[in-house]
This record gives sequence, C-alpha cells and structure tokens, in this order.
Amino acid sequence: MPLVTKKEIAKLHHINQDYCVSIFIPTHRAGKEVQQQQDTLLLKVQLQDVKKKLAKKGCNKTDIEAITAPIQQLIDDHLFWRQQSDGLAIFTTKNYYQKYTLPIYFEAFNYIDDAFYLKPLLPLFVGDGHFYIMTLQLEMVNLYECTQHSVTQIIINDLIPKHIKDSVGSDYEEKNMQFRTQQAFNEQVMYHGQDAVKGKIKKEIKTYFRAINDGLKPILKDKNIPFLLASQDYLFDIYKSVNTYSNFFDKNIKSNLKVSDILDLHELAWERIAPIFDKERKEKIARFAELQGTGKTAIEIEGILPKAFEGKIEALFCENLEDIFGTYTLKNDTVINTTLQENKTTTSLMNLAAIKTFLNGGKVYLLDKQDMPNKHSKINALYRY
Repeated sequence: MPLVTKKEIAKLHHINQDYCVSIFIPTHRAGKEVQQQQDTLLLKVQLQDVKKKLAKKGCNKTDIEAITAPIQQLIDDHLFWRQQSDGLAIFTTKNYYQKYTLPIYFEAFNYIDDAFYLKPLLPLFVGDGHFYIMTLQLEMVNLYECTQHSVTQIIINDLIPKHIKDSVGSDYEEKNMQFRTQQAFNEQVMYHGQDAVKGKIKKEIKTYFRAINDGLKPILKDKNIPFLLASQDYLFDIYKSVNTYSNFFDKNIKSNLKVSDILDLHELAWERIAPIFDKERKEKIARFAELQGTGKTAIEIEGILPKAFEGKIEALFCENLEDIFGTYTLKNDTVINTTLQENKTTTSLMNLAAIKTFLNGGKVYLLDKQDMPNKHSKINALYRY
C-alpha cells in the first residue's frame, strides 16, 4: 500500500502549533545494527537533543513530556525495531503524533518550528512513477500496481478466469496431467521457450491468456503506465503473442514465483524501470539550462517562494542536506533571507517552498550539489510559464 500520500503531506503541513517536532533517522532492516539496537540508540540521541531545544525555545516541562512521550514509548517498543525499512520519520506536537517507516535513507536530523519539516519526504513522489507487475502462472495470476516505494495488489478475480480450465474446458485437466508427466523426463523443458509447449496444450494456454488480457482491459486504461510480467520464459512468449496493452515491457522478470516474495519481484522490476522515470528529471534539468536568462527560471529564494505559493513552479531543485532560513510574510510577499541563521523568529524557507511547490502540483527534486542545474545556488526553480 502507499507509504505516504499527498493527502497526508497536506494534512501534516496544515498542522500549526508552537512546537512541531520533526525527527528523521536512518534505520536497518536486519543485521548487527538491529541486534545491537543502534537505531534505538540513535533515536534516543535525537530525543535528548529535541528536549534541550524545546526547553531553549521556552516550552515548559509538562508540554515537553507530552510532546515527546510517544517517542519514548517507541524507543521501548522492541517489536517495532525488528520491522524496519531504510528510514524513520516522526512528527509530534501537542495532541498529535505520527510515524512513518520508509524505504528511503535519511541523515539523522531533527527540527522544531510552528509547522512540520516535510522536505525529506518528497523524494517519495518523484522518479517513482506508476507501473504494473503481473505474476503469471498457470495455477495463479496476480496483478500489482507499484511505485518505487509501494506495492498494492489489485483484485482481479472477478475479471479473469480463475483457472485455465474455466476458459478452455474441463478436459484440460487430463491433458495437463499428461503434459506434466512428460516434463518429469526433462526438468528443463519449461525453460526452452515456446517449443516446450506444443499442439493443443499451447493453444489452450493461449486461449487462457487471451481471456486474461481481455479481462484486464477495464483496469489497464492508462496506456502510459509500464506493464511488467513475472513469469517463466515459455509463458511470457505465449502471453506476449496475445497481449494488446501498448506499454508492455518486452522482457519478463525471471524468478521462481513459488518461492519469490512480491517485494523481491518489485526490487527486480524497479531496476529495469528506474531509467524510464529518471528521464523526466533529466529533461527538466535540460529545460532549466535552456531557459536560463529568459525569466522562466530563478535561483533566488526571494523570487521563488512567492511563485511556489502561487502554484507557478513546474520543478524545484533543492540542494540536499542544505537549507535556507528566514521569514516570509504572505500578505505582501516579503521574504527576508538569513541563509543559515536558525533562531526563534526564522523558519526554513526551503522547506516551505518545497511543500508549496509539491502541493500545487510541481515536482520537487533533492539533489547533490554537483547535480543542481545551477550549482551556485542552493535552490533552483523552473517556472510553468
């Protein structure tokens, strides 16, 4: 299922209190780091730092305990730490607490302001376009809608035949037993392509796959979403011959579906599909370079932030692990940039620009300095018009 939705980002962004605490730490799925409770210790360090910052900002002891109590409970939850991914994001304030276990790496970091710091979550929404994975066996067919960071199973039982015999007739069972008996003499027969399946068996499999292809048409309406098949070679060749979906990937994911987990298949699929989605980022960087000096790009936060509020930014490029602090007055679009000065009166202008760009439909990219379109600025914007 989706890990963080745009709706949740919007909800988090609209929570405004005096002391909104955001914490990010890297975590580990397994290994000595889990056994030695390194992730737990790292969160303890962040918690101690947060308590000191809250006290420095004038938060009283009662409120400090109320805000941080859920974090302490999480530290003591031993089962939770055995079920981690690559990063943990925590958002807490008075009467609100939320955590996300995410498949993206975070540098250990905490931030306290009158709103949550959400910029580190935005890589979940770029370069992770949708794609389908279908696991295809004669005994079972499953369809999944995926992004880089999520897998959601789509129920298709009511759209396709439940079994091959439902589309070709009950006499398939007897012929299939004969075919499988022949396989026993040669374990490799299933991996030699279409020549491994001949005559009526192949024709009936083709009929079955055609019924699957037709049954999926109501779901596969968006022809721009890539469709990958996880199957044995000989089944892929037959399905490919009846497929009518235009964005069908021309190579199957080879894996033993009887033992493979969908998350393993998802990882294999993403390795193949990632270059397709990274193309958009490269195109936007190229457009930025082409349009510099025309008024359709910007590299100063003073000009970028008001445009982010207006929804006029197509793509925002932020230097990763950097920030720009200052103040912004919405009423008259006044931006005061103090660059790195974080204090009681300043806020992260880069975080604010990133969230407003994202919520208004723009793309936000966190990049290393060498990958920024204009390397002389920590923030670059490509305008819609």
